[in-house]
Amino acid sequence: MNERDLRMISPHERQAAESATRRHFLGQCGLGLGAIALNSLLNADGHAANGVKIDPTEPLAPRQPHFPPRAKQVIYLFMAGGPSQLELFDDKPKLRELNGQTPPKSLLEGKRFAFLKGNETLLGARRKFDRYGECGMSISEMLPHHRQIVDEVCWLRGMTTDVFNHAPAKLFMNTGFQAPGRPGMGAWVTYGLGSPSRDLPGFVVLQSGPRGPRGGASLWSSGFLPTSFQGVPFRGKGDPILHLRSPEGLTRERERDFYDTVVALNRARLDEVGDPEILTRINAYEMAFRMQTSAPELMDLSDESAETLAMYGVQPGQTSFASNCVLARR
Repeated sequence: MNERDLRMISPHERQAAESATRRHFLGQCGLGLGAIALNSLLNADGHAANGVKIDPTEPLAPRQPHFPPRAKQVIYLFMAGGPSQLELFDDKPKLRELNGQTPPKSLLEGKRFAFLKGNETLLGARRKFDRYGECGMSISEMLPHHRQIVDEVCWLRGMTTDVFNHAPAKLFMNTGFQAPGRPGMGAWVTYGLGSPSRDLPGFVVLQSGPRGPRGGASLWSSGFLPTSFQGVPFRGKGDPILHLRSPEGLTRERERDFYDTVVALNRARLDEVGDPEILTRINAYEMAFRMQTSAPELMDLSDESAETLAMYGVQPGQTSFASNCVLARR
């Protein structure tokens, strides 16, 4: 790969290419094609990724992006299946006016809709809207508490999409694209800010409800970013991560010996092939070792006050959206 090729690819692929040994290149090959394809996904001129410098040995270390951040961490609530924004904060007076009427052809022409046969009628919002706060935001009666903080919230109503089915729409909402393969929002935040926590993953996923969301793990995937930035799902009951607890009879010292041996083998392989993903695996083992202590403490809500639990609506001993909100704050 010549100097011109190195300039064309992303910093992540450049790092992999520069670290690849001759043996790895002859044995695996294909770095050039993957780098060229990946470059068009990241940014044609490479400027988007150049502002963040990632230390491959400490990929989650806190860092300053290309402008001073106002936040050190982000809690993102994605409430799939909730009421429509048309019943909450996006009032459509014209839609109420056309309630019960057949949509005009200009609205449907050239568009695809799921399960519509052509004779359905429009449905206007059934909730009452009023304006609140200095900003005069129109909010429905379904959000009584938001009326008190309307001027403290950023209300974004300038985005539209033609994606209509559940899984593609959830992918679009979380990654900006309706097909799998792009980084989730949490992966981008972790990539840009890093994480001050040494004992927990930089991007944790908490799920509520009887099953996972449509779209699955693609919603918190790292996509074409290094896998260090992908989300780590925590379970709501028992151990937050399966197989995190040590087997009975295994001492902490013996477990440390086992970990050190695995790391030594991984580092030997890293020296041989130069694959940066091996560093990700080494960091994951170290994180898992520390999480054996930190994760159970995190999931134990017994030290929260009764007032806090009541404020969130947590029922002691039951996992719920409310308990996940408390865990997110912790």
